[in-house]
Amino acid sequence: MKICMIGAGYVGLVSAACFSDFGWNVTCIDKDEGRLALLNRGEIPIYEPGLDDLVARNVAAGRIQFSGSLPEAVRDADVVFLAVGTPVRRGDGYADLTYVFEAVEELAPHIRDGIVITTKSTVPVGTGREIERRLKALRPDAEFAVCSNPEFLREGSAIRDFTHPDRVLVGCDEGRGRDIMARIYEPLSLRSAPVMFVSRESAELAKYAANSFLAMKITFINEIADLCEEVGADVSEVATAIGADGRIGPKFLNPGPGYGGSCFPKDVSALARTAREARAPVTLVEQVEKVNMERKIAMGARVERASGGSVHGKTIAVLGVTFKPNTDDMRDAPSLVILPMLQSRGATVRACDPQGRPQAEQLLPDVEWFVDPIEAAQGADVLLVLTEWNEFRALDLKQLRSAMSGDVLVDMRNVYSPRHAQDAGFSYSGIGRGTERDSSAQ
Repeated sequence: MKICMIGAGYVGLVSAACFSDFGWNVTCIDKDEGRLALLNRGEIPIYEPGLDDLVARNVAAGRIQFSGSLPEAVRDADVVFLAVGTPVRRGDGYADLTYVFEAVEELAPHIRDGIVITTKSTVPVGTGREIERRLKALRPDAEFAVCSNPEFLREGSAIRDFTHPDRVLVGCDEGRGRDIMARIYEPLSLRSAPVMFVSRESAELAKYAANSFLAMKITFINEIADLCEEVGADVSEVATAIGADGRIGPKFLNPGPGYGGSCFPKDVSALARTAREARAPVTLVEQVEKVNMERKIAMGARVERASGGSVHGKTIAVLGVTFKPNTDDMRDAPSLVILPMLQSRGATVRACDPQGRPQAEQLLPDVEWFVDPIEAAQGADVLLVLTEWNEFRALDLKQLRSAMSGDVLVDMRNVYSPRHAQDAGFSYSGIGRGTERDSSAQ
């Protein structure tokens, strides 16, 4: 089975590497010459745990290659996956399908009878049907199938998510596409991974619905955390209690400074736009988008309150700037709202992140960068935890406090125990921990 993966970004590269590890022959196509040069030197342009070893192993085995030449890869392929970017379009919040349709136009002259074209990118409902229409107009002589196969990969655990999925979702409207896609995923189905076949429209919508539901779950627990602080409850206890309900589940119930990343913000926005156009507005989802942005601004104000009402002239040491741990992704990270806000109020920001610095330096000007958390904390008035990297969990709080000039610890991920932080000499502020309620007992 031969696969052509158009796009060597996060989704395309992870998917291509995992398919090649199944034993399939994969050619990964990308227009970015710099990215191709890195890949062909054995360097991985993104950070994802385990991806470098996976790619190296399959390059050595001859099962994956990287190229900028589309025609040959498409002519030889049984399946062409479209894994190009679908960013939010400025002005209306809709998914920009420019790269998808450009890829369709470029591959059309080279497809052979029986080929299957499958969207891996997250695309709005109806995209598969439009791809089919365009291909038929360009190649009325060709027989092909168009499928939808949305990814459900979490940054930081993408390889495991691909190889041990909750489900594989495939949208197909005809038999050949279903047969080929079943074959592609046979290495997973033989291990009892559920491969679900639905209509193209159902697959396309399910991706947006899943991400929007998870974004809503995060937003819900963030608002419950605010309520906990007002009534003296502990959000960790509340989250554990409601997460024990099998109908709810424990995942995505960790409060914080708001969601970010490459998926949730754009997918929530795109679903809201699609629903409005279909005259079936998803008002809950629209509210999630609004509340999440307000959350990030409120978290900046929280740092000010914890600092005595003002951060002017103060130095803030920040642990973590990426939107989540185990990734270098800065897209829509809460830090991109919170840190400039604090700087605009007169604060000096010093930061440490295990993987985020290369991207963050371009997005967060005037931030001082450090490799070591203790060095970042040296002389700081406030310590702010924005990303729950494992590297930060076991830090010596007494050493951190000794390095600082001030004693304020704002823990936006609830990484540290309030009692341990207070024992180390910190004035501790967590999220949803009943701030004034007997925190010494926690």
